[in-house]
Amino acid sequence: MILALRTLLVILLFVPVTFVSAGEKSSVQKAAKPPVHADLILTHGRIYTVEEGQPWADAVAIRGEKILAVGSEAELNHFRGPRTKTIDLRGRFAMPGMIDSHLHFRGGSLALEQVNLDGAYAIEEMKQRVREYAAAHPQKKWIVGRGWLYTSFAPGGLPDKRQLDEWVSDRPAILEAYDGHTNWANSRALAAAHITRDTPDPPGGMIVKDPATGEPTGALKETAGDLVTKLLPKPTHAEALAALRKGLKLAARSGLTSVVNADGGLNDLALFEALRSRGELTLRIYMAMNLAPTTTEKEIADFEKARKLYRSPWVRAGVIKGFMDGVIESHTAAMLEPYADDPKLNGKPNFTQKEIDRLVAELDRRGFQVMLHAIGDGGIRMALDAYENALKANGPRDRRFRIEHIESISPVDIPRFAGLGVIASFQPYHCYPESNLVEIWARNVGHERLPYSFAWNDIRRHGARLTFGSDWPVVSLSPWIGLQNAVTRQTDDGQPAGGWVGAQRVTLPQAIRAYTLDAAYAEFEDRRKGSLRPGKLADIIVLSQNPFEISPLKIRETKVLLTIVGGRIVHRDPI
Repeated sequence: MILALRTLLVILLFVPVTFVSAGEKSSVQKAAKPPVHADLILTHGRIYTVEEGQPWADAVAIRGEKILAVGSEAELNHFRGPRTKTIDLRGRFAMPGMIDSHLHFRGGSLALEQVNLDGAYAIEEMKQRVREYAAAHPQKKWIVGRGWLYTSFAPGGLPDKRQLDEWVSDRPAILEAYDGHTNWANSRALAAAHITRDTPDPPGGMIVKDPATGEPTGALKETAGDLVTKLLPKPTHAEALAALRKGLKLAARSGLTSVVNADGGLNDLALFEALRSRGELTLRIYMAMNLAPTTTEKEIADFEKARKLYRSPWVRAGVIKGFMDGVIESHTAAMLEPYADDPKLNGKPNFTQKEIDRLVAELDRRGFQVMLHAIGDGGIRMALDAYENALKANGPRDRRFRIEHIESISPVDIPRFAGLGVIASFQPYHCYPESNLVEIWARNVGHERLPYSFAWNDIRRHGARLTFGSDWPVVSLSPWIGLQNAVTRQTDDGQPAGGWVGAQRVTLPQAIRAYTLDAAYAEFEDRRKGSLRPGKLADIIVLSQNPFEISPLKIRETKVLLTIVGGRIVHRDPI
């Protein structure tokens, strides 16, 4: 017994401890053998680890794809070797790479080459951009773009084909709203799709028609847009890869190291895998495959195939996404009570409760994660009910069900997120208080429901996890714009005072966690990434400013100086 205790004591004395804290007495002990040397050490930084027990450090050591040690300058000298590279941060702020929990990467990348209407509030500005693009691209058979706002077409909130006919008369044109839920087609595009006054609405969509003449106006809600977009020329394999490369560069400049791609299939996974195999993938992809009321056994077999084929730290499948409803601006989000501006409308869910209960329970039985787009309080309740039904049907396990967007929620459903273990996935910049939100969105919801608009803080206070993202290309890919709005809910000039529905703001540490560690948790990766500690992936970014030391209204001005993914520098500006 004495000999065994002595042996254990000797072992304990020579086990090196590599997670150390700046300002504390060194816990890095000299080992009996020479220590493992780091490939790269970031020194003299103000490093925010997102680890509750040790939130700050001065240096990070990296070996291969993983973090070797975190601590003070003196402590990490232990890992410096003759081939170790060093980057002096000179007091710069560093943190884990940002994780965008909800975007559409392929669509956003392709949109970089299309008409960009972001920020074009006035009709004249839109007209100029569309005409200039058409003139600059005479070879394109279709004019395609996105980004218009409903508020630009007040009071009704919807555009008309006659305007677009004037701007583009020689070929079909279709422009997607900023939220992706309404399309605006000119007459040539409608004719190409054979859409007339006699064309019935497709399931889950609406062809908006003039009440006086019955003629289609050019506004196509939800799935009605597919009648036209299915005709668009498909990018070649080479064109798709070229677009993704542009998106990857933008992501690296933005400080993103992982994303959840909120729509896709086997073809999309194959594109990202092709980039990975060539050493060109600089972003970790978790791909959601699409669920519909008509999902077949063959499609579920494709879900199984994707999960089996794609399971690396770079390209993964295993989450399935469905759309419970649409959006509030076009009255397609499913509400428990009628819209305040039109008592005849509630919005119609895309699934019956029986359909979504059956599909979620079956996917859950097979071990898939499920994420459901639900914006209106009616759609949110249906999603929660479906998740509760799956829990009862299949018994306890680690599911990490998610609901996406959650714009207008009934207060009675707020505690259910924590109670059912459902993750609340928000996109903070959707709540930026510009005219589209305060004039169209708020009008449609009505005064009584406003206190529970984008209820980040209420859901968090009741114990649920939040995860943040952008929904790019719906809004900017930059996480810094979203981070700023998460803590302010104000315009860039600080309006309104206290924030729009300011009680729902979150603190800066809470917001950062929702973009890092809890975002990693939302994709079953919190043991691998999302914070800086030994053994985790070396996904690290260095910033031009410390968000803890500046006005919250300056966060969006943050520049990313260094992006490291898996120990590899994928973006670098002078430090």
